[in-house]
Amino acid sequence: MDLTKQKCVPCEGGTKPFDKKETDKYLSMVKGWSVDEEKKIKKEFKFKDFKEALNFVNKIGNIAESENHHPNIYLYGWNKVRITLTTHAIKGLSINDFILASKIDRV
Repeated sequence: MDLTKQKCVPCEGGTKPFDKKETDKYLSMVKGWSVDEEKKIKKEFKFKDFKEALNFVNKIGNIAESENHHPNIYLYGWNKVRITLTTHAIKGLSINDFILASKIDRV
């Protein structure tokens, strides 16, 4: 399954967050991401300088807007970016988090 070809869809009320089995299945499809607090996935990216890191952040912002699924983005130091993804509406992980993670990895 190619997650980069899928589109994020709004979660409806009553949708349950992924359990560990579902999380592990989709986590195996995105490289370098890890589970945080069983409700989020995260990944850190390192760049040669601040300008490159900021450019990356802006590209992620454009992807997030087009998918209508918004990560927490931390630009820190002068060359590091940490991305955290969760589906706030269900207070946990959904397919949307992994779709967006796969698209971020393509940047």
